[in-house]
Amino acid sequence: MNNIKNKIMSYIKKLIIYSFLHLTQIIFSQVSNDLMLYRTDFKNISGQNTVSVTSYEKNGSHFVYAGGVGNIDVYSLDKNGILTPISNHELHMKTGPARGMVADNINGTDFLFVANKHGNVIETFKILNDGSIERVALVKDTDETHLGTAITLQVVHMKKAAYLFIGGLEEKPGLSSFKIHDDGILTHVQSMKDDETIHTDGIIGMFTHKIKGKTFLYTSGFQDNGVSSFRIYENGTFKNINNISDNNTDRYLTGAYPVTGVTLGGNKYVIVGHRHHKYYKRGGFIKKTDFVYHGDGVSVFKVNKMGALVPHFILKDDETTKLQGQTRIEVVSKYNNEAILAVGTKDDASIQLLKLNDEGVLKPINYLETGFSIYYGLRSHKIDGENFLIAGSFRFDLGKIASYKIAPKINREGKVLRHIVNLKYKEEATEAQVNEAVDAFLNLKNEIPEIVNIEWGVNDSTEGHSEGFTHTFTITFNDEHAREIYLFHKAHLDLVSKAGPIIGGVFIMNYWTNVN
Repeated sequence: MNNIKNKIMSYIKKLIIYSFLHLTQIIFSQVSNDLMLYRTDFKNISGQNTVSVTSYEKNGSHFVYAGGVGNIDVYSLDKNGILTPISNHELHMKTGPARGMVADNINGTDFLFVANKHGNVIETFKILNDGSIERVALVKDTDETHLGTAITLQVVHMKKAAYLFIGGLEEKPGLSSFKIHDDGILTHVQSMKDDETIHTDGIIGMFTHKIKGKTFLYTSGFQDNGVSSFRIYENGTFKNINNISDNNTDRYLTGAYPVTGVTLGGNKYVIVGHRHHKYYKRGGFIKKTDFVYHGDGVSVFKVNKMGALVPHFILKDDETTKLQGQTRIEVVSKYNNEAILAVGTKDDASIQLLKLNDEGVLKPINYLETGFSIYYGLRSHKIDGENFLIAGSFRFDLGKIASYKIAPKINREGKVLRHIVNLKYKEEATEAQVNEAVDAFLNLKNEIPEIVNIEWGVNDSTEGHSEGFTHTFTITFNDEHAREIYLFHKAHLDLVSKAGPIIGGVFIMNYWTNVN
């Protein structure tokens, strides 16, 4: 009798567990199909622009590193997505930009490795307890290495050592590996010069997969219009495995740019984006000018048992997606049989969310028009189960870094967004200066088409609770895309810069409301 009872109880427990797991999968599936980006914060940078972004967790604290021309800015990132400036640090010879950055732990010490593009050096910084950094090593380009115009870094951990792989562009392209010592010093292991067979001219993205104890590295070739795979050995040396070029129909590799990868359901995938050469206008910059424009798309490759890449699936850009000029692809999250990806674009100035299933099929979810083009500055980061993206732009007039939370899409159907700006002016501000600032604010509607309407007025309250605020501006947007475009638009930034000296205080609120 007891045995029967135990069997029944065991069956019930299994049923409950199965039902819970099944329900969890259903809930996640429902959520993942309708995810959206919500900006949580933005901060000024001390440098001229934000070219690249990376992040790191150290002792339970989360840090963001924004590299631009001349320096690196350091921020903390909290569980609400709020960025707090910590420090900034000059690059070697105050040059740059910090085109490639990667943080990692090497035998108990945290390092930030930086590719100083125009300095032709790789800089090693130790990450201190407060997130700030101090330079501990510097490797200059030589005749044997390919560090001139270095732009992409990848740390590869083997059994007994870790290695830094470096890819570059323009001057003398190729792929190099360096052994990373415990003190952060790099020693050269191997360099492979680009030629007509491999695609290492313009390595702008890298990713590694491990297959049955073997390590493989995958690279993009911007100028070569293709991707390459390499076997990495325990001593840091490497060998080319296979190469895939663009074609006239279905490869979508012209200007191959970002590279990432994921393992789903026992299958290993490499995902490659491109910023098509059609978007480049600089004479002589594109080496292979006989390309065929066949649209924009994200390419999915399956990795076979030998570590080689096999063309598998293409997600083509259309009127429902924002995939023109892909510069970064980040894996946001992975759960059971699917992964969520974020694609940053320069030409569409957006972040597009995608879903990849275990069969290697990509489907678009939602996108956010960020209001600024994304170059190398996109990074995914997780805090306490919440998924964030940190983005920056190479725009010299922007000078910002922004954070976004990825969460279920809120239904805004039938609603518009009211953006309320309350201002008070300094006592020394003249009437003429105030009137000029008001006129400039109202003129934004002519400069930014995404603004539906602007209305304004001077405070007429007699209740005594206006806290000195005198002018209120109400801007109407149709959606969240319009607000982002307005916020980071050059005309808005110019207004803030020009009127800033006479502004004594700002109070801003936003709300959604039904259209009357």
